[in-house]
Amino acid sequence: MLVLVTALFFFLLKPFFGAVFWACVVGLLFFPLQQRFLQLWNNRPTLAALSSLVVVITIGVIPTLFVLVSFFQEGAALYQRLQSGDIDIGQRIEQIRQAFPAIQALMDRLNLDLTQFKAQLSNAAIAASRFIAQNAMQFGQDAVQWVVSLGLMLYLTFFTLRDGSGLVAQLARALPLGDERERLLFAKFAEVTRATVKGNLVVAVVQGSLGGIIFWILGIPAPLLWGVIMTLLSLIPMVGAGLIWGPVAIYLFATGSWIQGLVLIGFGAGVIGLVDNFLRPILVGRDTKLPDYLVLLSTLGGFVLFGINGFVMGPLLAALFVAFWEIFIRDFNTPGDAG
Repeated sequence: MLVLVTALFFFLLKPFFGAVFWACVVGLLFFPLQQRFLQLWNNRPTLAALSSLVVVITIGVIPTLFVLVSFFQEGAALYQRLQSGDIDIGQRIEQIRQAFPAIQALMDRLNLDLTQFKAQLSNAAIAASRFIAQNAMQFGQDAVQWVVSLGLMLYLTFFTLRDGSGLVAQLARALPLGDERERLLFAKFAEVTRATVKGNLVVAVVQGSLGGIIFWILGIPAPLLWGVIMTLLSLIPMVGAGLIWGPVAIYLFATGSWIQGLVLIGFGAGVIGLVDNFLRPILVGRDTKLPDYLVLLSTLGGFVLFGINGFVMGPLLAALFVAFWEIFIRDFNTPGDAG
């Protein structure tokens, strides 16, 4: 009956999975801030939680809303320009081919048809921009539902900040795994959640922001749109913002904009590319990382199963998988068993 009632309860919460999950994540991330506010407000948890929530809204929610609205606006404008012929993808590719004959030679060697490639790329660009434009309309139509989900997430975040320690203590009492195992699992959960969000999300946002800024400075159309795309690409291990700024730099060279192309390559390789190596060890720490191949597989699998939430859920499940196997090996396999 316990298993049945628990399963039914989780099924009941399924429509609000995203709000509940991110409330837990935000509560975990801002728990140190909550502790500081507790000291500041003389151990009054409600006032401390409200203060922490104001910080969350100020540095997280408001900028995200602004970026989302601007992203959809630029995506819709790009789709209209592609549809009207103002932007001709085929013509841009032809400029690159004429500027770099080696590209044509390489495509001939690989038996690739440039005409067909231009048509496919144009169709892909139109399809992508149409998807953004359609989701902009859907975003507007579902604005009420989205605002309700956001409000629910913030409401739950308040309680995870205020009552988080007590909830964790009750969960530890309920789990029949033993105090030592529970401490290991809770520590792994907190470690990987902080590492994934702080490491992956912050680094990706910084790389995307820097990419969008340099695009804006160089006068490249829709800089915020490309900045968001670079942010999303940077969330995936072994895939980065270079997939965007690299081809754009090649196009700048092909069109004779050598100074802009050199600036973009220098900034991309010297600033955007080094952000990961500089910030990630500071935000995460080298000893908290899972193997790179496991991070890659779990992140991609998380995106497939959980959507945008997957960049946290995937590595988190992978970390719990590793933690459970560590417990199993420690408890049921002694050094003498190997002999």
